[in-house]
Amino acid sequence: MSLLVLLCILNIATATAAHLRPGFYSESCPEAELIVREVMKKAMIKEPRSGASVMRLQFHDCFVNGCDASLLLDDTPNMLGEKLALSNINSLRSFEVIDQVKEALEKSCPETVSCADIIIMASRDAVALSGGPDWEVKLGRKDSLTASQEDSNNIMPSPRSNASFLVDLFNQFNLSVKDLVALSGSHSIGQGRCFSIMFRLYNQSGTGRPDPAIEPKYRNRLNKLCPLNVDQNVTGDLDATPEIFDNQYFKDLVSGRGFLNSDETLFTYPRTRKFVQVYSNDQIKFFKDFAKAMIKMGDLQSGRPGEIRRNCRMVNSRSVDTLLES
Repeated sequence: MSLLVLLCILNIATATAAHLRPGFYSESCPEAELIVREVMKKAMIKEPRSGASVMRLQFHDCFVNGCDASLLLDDTPNMLGEKLALSNINSLRSFEVIDQVKEALEKSCPETVSCADIIIMASRDAVALSGGPDWEVKLGRKDSLTASQEDSNNIMPSPRSNASFLVDLFNQFNLSVKDLVALSGSHSIGQGRCFSIMFRLYNQSGTGRPDPAIEPKYRNRLNKLCPLNVDQNVTGDLDATPEIFDNQYFKDLVSGRGFLNSDETLFTYPRTRKFVQVYSNDQIKFFKDFAKAMIKMGDLQSGRPGEIRRNCRMVNSRSVDTLLES
C-alpha cells in the first residue's frame, strides 16, 4: 500500500463525524426513514437478493473517501467513477433500488436527504428486513462532488485477501479485529461469484491444488458449481441460509464451508478465530457487535465539501460549474 493511499485512509479515519446524529431529518423530512424502509421492503419482495446487494454498498462506499455516496456517481467524460473499479465491476448491483429510494424522498422532501444517508439507512433496513438486527442510524452526511476509481482500486480488498491483511486494513480505519469479524458477518446473506474462488478450488497459493481448509464435501459442491470452464459470473451462496441474516455464516466457517478465502481465513487465523467461535455459538452477541460496527463504519468521513444531490448518479449542475472553475 502506497504512502499516499495510507495517508488518505488515515485522513478518513480521523475526520470528525461529530455532526452526525440520530433523528437528523426529524423536522426537515420526518418520514424519511419510513420511506426508505418501505421502498426496501418492496424491492426485496421483488428481488430478495437486493437486500444483500444494497447492504454491501455501505462497505464499498465508506471505505473509499468516507461515507459520501461517491460510489453512486456514474462516469463522466472528465471522471472515472468507482462502479467499474476492480472490486465493484460485475459485483455490485441494485443501484436502481437506491434510485427508487431517492425518487420517493425527492417527492416528499426535495433536496433534503443525501444519497450518502440513503445508503446508510437502506443498508440497515436490508439487514433488519432479512431477519438481522435493527439499530438507530446517525445521519447528516453530504454527498461528494467527485469519485475516484483509482482510490477504490487501491483501497478495497480482494476476495483473495487473508485475515492478516484485513486486520491491518481495518486497523487503518480505526476498526478493531472484533469489528472486522462482526462486519464480515455481512456475508450471512447474498451470493459470491465463481471468479472469486477459482484459485481456491484449483490453484491455492500457486500450488495447483485446492485450498486444504475447504471441507471435502463442500469442495465437491463448489467444483460442480464452478468447474474450470465455467462462466465465472455464475454465483453461489455465501452461507447455507443466504436470504436470512443469522449466525450460520460463522457456523459454516467453523465447519470449513466458507465460500471466500477472505471468509475462511477468519477461522484459520489465530487473532480472528476466537471471534468466529463466539459468534458461531452466540447469535445475539453477533447481532449486537455487528450493529455497533456498522455505526462505527458509518462515521468514516473525509471532511471534503459536499452537497445534497438531486440525482444520486450525478452531481448537481451548479456543483459541476464550481468544479470546472476550480
